[in-house]
Amino acid sequence: MYRYYERRLRRDLQGSPVPRHLAMIIDGNRRWAREQKLASVGHGHRAGAAKLHEFVEWCAQIGVEVVTLYLLSRDNLTGRASEELGELCEIIAELADGLSHTPGRRIRHVGDPRGLPEPLCAALTAAAERTEGEPGIVVNLAVGYGGRHELVEAVKRILETADGASPAEIAERLSPELIADHLSTAGQPDLDLVIRTSGEQRLSDFMLWQSAHSELYFVEALGPDLREVDFLRAIRSYGLRERRYGR
Repeated sequence: MYRYYERRLRRDLQGSPVPRHLAMIIDGNRRWAREQKLASVGHGHRAGAAKLHEFVEWCAQIGVEVVTLYLLSRDNLTGRASEELGELCEIIAELADGLSHTPGRRIRHVGDPRGLPEPLCAALTAAAERTEGEPGIVVNLAVGYGGRHELVEAVKRILETADGASPAEIAERLSPELIADHLSTAGQPDLDLVIRTSGEQRLSDFMLWQSAHSELYFVEALGPDLREVDFLRAIRSYGLRERRYGR
């Protein structure tokens, strides 16, 4: 029955628009671990990471160009217990390494490396270097990321390259395009669709600029329980929506 429904969803998607840039806010890993009565929430994070490997493959199969995975926020760096944070950073490093050894994946780190453990930074850098120029889907790993922080850093970079221009001259040059060119996703399309698991309906400081016109889709399933049919439903919902862009 499940396979029949999956095939039907795939038929429904034929000829439908596909997001160029899709994001996943994977949520509910800790809740999943507690519901499974596992020894630590780290088991939930590990199960969530395994699911993300599948998720990237689902995206690649339908022709998504860029997928962004929200893995660790700047708030997480100060809000999580040190033991959990350490294990989570190890899991993210393993995820980056695994994705970078999968053909057809080009890895990019989006986020501020400052404050991240050195082994995690090294893993993210190595994954990006290993896959540079790789054809296929671009996988942004949002680690140490915060939307407001990214905007502040973009403005700083604009000011650093102002070449002695006066405040009035800088203000005259400012434009949405200039700011976008100084974001961590410069050169990539804005987000078309953001999917979040666990039933929570918020962005959590995720890509505030890039998601200005994106569609949002919330899934009740906890991160590790996400199924391909849940993903296909999200894509079907996206294809049925009329994107107005303020019209």
